[in-house]
Amino acid sequence: MSVEADSWRESARAIAAGVRAGDLSAAVVVEAHLDRVDEVNPRVGALTVVFAEQAREAAAAVDATVRAGHDPGPLAGVPFSVKENIDLMWSATTHGWRGALDAVPEQDATAVARLRAAGAIPLGRGNMPDFGMRWDTDNDVFGRTRNPWSTRHSPGGSSGGDAVAVATGMVAFGLGNDYGGSVRVPADAVGVVGFRPTGGRIPSSAARRRDPVPLSLQHFSTTGILARSADDVAAVFDVVDGADDVDPFAVTRAAAAVDTLKRAAIVRDPFRDGESEANLRAQDAAVDALERAGWEIVEGQPPLLDEAVAGWRLLSTTEMQAAYGPDRWGPPLGAGASRFLELAGGAQSHIGSVEEYMAVWARRAVVAAAWQSFFRENPVLVGAVSEARPAHADADLADARTAGDWWRRYRLSVAANYLALPAIAVPTGLAADGLPVGVQVMAAAGADHLALAAARAIGQARGVPTPISPR
Repeated sequence: MSVEADSWRESARAIAAGVRAGDLSAAVVVEAHLDRVDEVNPRVGALTVVFAEQAREAAAAVDATVRAGHDPGPLAGVPFSVKENIDLMWSATTHGWRGALDAVPEQDATAVARLRAAGAIPLGRGNMPDFGMRWDTDNDVFGRTRNPWSTRHSPGGSSGGDAVAVATGMVAFGLGNDYGGSVRVPADAVGVVGFRPTGGRIPSSAARRRDPVPLSLQHFSTTGILARSADDVAAVFDVVDGADDVDPFAVTRAAAAVDTLKRAAIVRDPFRDGESEANLRAQDAAVDALERAGWEIVEGQPPLLDEAVAGWRLLSTTEMQAAYGPDRWGPPLGAGASRFLELAGGAQSHIGSVEEYMAVWARRAVVAAAWQSFFRENPVLVGAVSEARPAHADADLADARTAGDWWRRYRLSVAANYLALPAIAVPTGLAADGLPVGVQVMAAAGADHLALAAARAIGQARGVPTPISPR
């Protein structure tokens, strides 16, 4: 088989380098990925819409640019996916919900526009649960996405479609977003790298913000990147990073000086209720990789962690219930999301007064200051993405207690959302159950390149377990 026909196995960097040099044809690269989609997507349900003709046209334009001796862009010919809630003019931004099947945006989100200008080619839409309402990926419009390592298991969510598309080689990278771990959770479940940057580093998923959104969504959520290596994540981040003239909260920051900050704290069992053997082995592997790359490792416990988690929980449940409750929309949510909200509602804590709501938001600055002080001493924090192994599909719908407590699996992850910190999930190998396992690397707000540097060191030492074919 030729290198071009087998290009779905290649990294984003390798594809772009080959296309830019004229050694690879973007058209053949796209065909190889479309063939891969035909082969595996019916088995995993990761991509909801496939842009075959548009992708072919874009690839032909890239090849023509190369033949003319012009620069096609740093990500020339690289196929990628776009989550169903990120604006892309080629199809409706459905959020996985039947009520938005005709919501075709008039322009691309800034991240999508920047990637297309850099020569990258949208190949399809990534599946998600209705409005990201679960840490699983299923909806009544497009159906279920399956974990390629074990189709009985959940791929995580809510960016599960993009994670699985990357893991199976249908695309080289994907765009998702992360409000409570929605990039890192599926990345961890399927063995790819998932990065949520500092809040504001990547402009909003919506090309134009017309409707008000909850305050927690503005502060906790950000567009993120899924790829098979931290190197590829960094290449994509270099393209999409920075303020635009649309998102009022988007920011541009200088990169951190990595060489002088190579000190990482490892947090094991941060909540003192037991760490799984798989997580402990993954953390040992990460420590070994970082030490071999010249990093100093210390044991560490971030401050006010319980308060960070509780703050995320209180604000998210209170605001999401108000924003996405049963009386808020016309067509109802799908069966899975509706059932999850129904079950979880009774176990959720909600803020009962304006005074308490104001107090919880006010305490966020106190918690953030304490974490900032921690990061001055320990520029990187390494821990788990999930406290539990990947569950079977729909396990979160077992009963009210299970649904209401599901968030506890991801307590360290949601702390990053509460504080708008950069955090990246990176695989370290396979656990005894045959499923992927990895760690999460976090850094101070704005120190995204430092988190990426640590993730890169871990990934280079541990290898890349994907792409794989569904099992």
